Amino acid sequence: MARIFDCSAESELLPGMRLARGAIGRGELVVLPTDTVYGVAADAFSPDAVQRLLDAKGRGRQSPPPVLVPGVPTLDALAETVPPVVRELVTAFWPGPLTVILPARSSLVWDLGETRGTVALRMPDNRIALELLSETGPLAVSSANRTGEPAATTAAEAVEQLGDSIAVYLDGGATPGSVPSTIVDATALAAGTGPLRIVRSGALSEDQLRAVAGDALGGPE
Repeated sequence: MARIFDCSAESELLPGMRLARGAIGRGELVVLPTDTVYGVAADAFSPDAVQRLLDAKGRGRQSPPPVLVPGVPTLDALAETVPPVVRELVTAFWPGPLTVILPARSSLVWDLGETRGTVALRMPDNRIALELLSETGPLAVSSANRTGEPAATTAAEAVEQLGDSIAVYLDGGATPGSVPSTIVDATALAAGTGPLRIVRSGALSEDQLRAVAGDALGGPE
């Protein structure tokens, strides 16, 4: 049976984080708050855990989950090429609601689904999420909801949708909003074949991104 920990109480935060680390290490799923919506997390380097995440959401391998990272150094460890303008964007908006799709390092041994050699990376602006990431390393994280349903903005909403498919729920209170991160595809820019593209509009506006990226940012797909 899933366990729910109120992370506003120190007496529950510490054991909740300890059990969440253990669950991730065993290939189980954890629900955690982020700066956008609640996410369901799995060890990014465990194909079985990632498949368990996709199954919990009712999602196919054609929709691979993004990977949350604890900081910019992990960006360089996971991405083959990071264009200078992407570094400017992450400097401006990380931690925060910006997800960047980049070519994945070919040496990585993982299976996130049908990624076509790419990886979507984000550093969330949430204390609980960052603390867990600092201890587990990169996590495959998708919004904590069944596919087609509204993304959970509270732990209770996540429990209602995902139930006992999750080992540990970390309740960090209501998230600031229900708007997901903005996703920018930088693969063409990294390959020298095209500009940055916004592939999902979200919490960051095109104007905010263009103020940093300038003409390197093309229009939305």
